[in-house]
Amino acid sequence: MTYSDAIKNGFRLVNKNWQLVLIQFGMMLVNCIGFFVFVGIPLAVAFVIFGLDLTEMTELKNLLGTMKDASEIITKYLGLIIVLVVSFVVYLLVATAVGLYVFGGSAGMIGRAVRDSSNRFNMNTFFSEGKRLFWPLAGFAAIIGIFAAVIGIIFLGVAFVLGVFVGGIGVITSIAKGYETTLSVVLGIFLSLLLFCIGLALIISSIALTLYGTAAIVLRGTGPWQAIKDTIKYLYRNPAALWLYCLAFGGYVLATFLLVLLGMPFSLIPIIGAITAIPYQIFSYALQSYLGLVIVAVIFIYYFST
Repeated sequence: MTYSDAIKNGFRLVNKNWQLVLIQFGMMLVNCIGFFVFVGIPLAVAFVIFGLDLTEMTELKNLLGTMKDASEIITKYLGLIIVLVVSFVVYLLVATAVGLYVFGGSAGMIGRAVRDSSNRFNMNTFFSEGKRLFWPLAGFAAIIGIFAAVIGIIFLGVAFVLGVFVGGIGVITSIAKGYETTLSVVLGIFLSLLLFCIGLALIISSIALTLYGTAAIVLRGTGPWQAIKDTIKYLYRNPAALWLYCLAFGGYVLATFLLVLLGMPFSLIPIIGAITAIPYQIFSYALQSYLGLVIVAVIFIYYFST
């Protein structure tokens, strides 16, 4: 299958199941309400108990003035602060669970449509797929998260060692020649660009591994660990699949950049801009959700056909 065929079929599939975009938007509303319930209300109670005036927060010096007795506040209201932290953690857990469930349902619906193009959106099927894929995707996400953390630590360690190495070269050459050399500067720029490229490649590869691994779980019914092993082998045998994701990812980034660029003029208009910015943000989120689902559909279609 060619890239153009996969992309066209991806758009066609999401257009047939446009209800998934509405579900993504509904998830955003649920997360906003959940943030208000789990974090906003306890924070408002904290402001009342602490006796902080919100009008004083408009100026930085007033903000610093209100926080000058922070140690005393922490000591006196430690229990309430713990409640706030626990509430935020609970919110993150709930939001993550809802996100996994919705993503599982959406991925399951897309997977069904990939296997049989006559399948259309059905709410009962969506809930069924969400339940079926919740724990496999949770385990898969946990494994990917651990791998990403380990790779991130190794990457930071290598960056630190290279930074020390470049700094040492600069010091040695400066002492030896008696003047500031450009060698360390050139090496610093080169290594910075190299680290940036390596980091970007690791991020793109990790996301591609996640999406193709999800496709393996949804379409093949494999377990989380087996999906990772199969996906690594698949990407090694089919490097074109990775390039397809790079193409889709680049298109998504470009679309997001254009949305941000088009939304900038709204901030320049005093009153009307603030009013029109709200529906524009809603439109932007809906379009980003739509494009995200298209990327998932494109990856699933290409994986299933190859």
